[in-house]
Amino acid sequence: MNAPTYYEFYRRSTIGTSLTDALDALIGEQRIQPQLAMKVLANFDRVTSDNLRDSVKSKLTFKGHLHTYRFCDDVWTFVIKDVNIKFDDNETVNVDKFKIVACNSKKAGEV
Repeated sequence: MNAPTYYEFYRRSTIGTSLTDALDALIGEQRIQPQLAMKVLANFDRVTSDNLRDSVKSKLTFKGHLHTYRFCDDVWTFVIKDVNIKFDDNETVNVDKFKIVACNSKKAGEV
């Protein structure tokens, strides 16, 4: 049976792009093989997802105007404009645009 696959959207975070740039540099200098870089990125996807699931317990509420939404390949994407975000500690932040990407925690075919 194949190992479970993880979503790759954390690669677009600041740390994910830094990791990708570093791996590209190592490949360019022929210090590592591209296959190893792909294994590192797959491990990054797994560890990031698992740590966010297990370690982050914060909650927030938000209020704004839904600008766009889409559902593609079992992933919902919402873009909300003029958003007021309230955190657990009652701190509030106002932002112009807030993007939410929500995906199913189980892969297709899982029960």
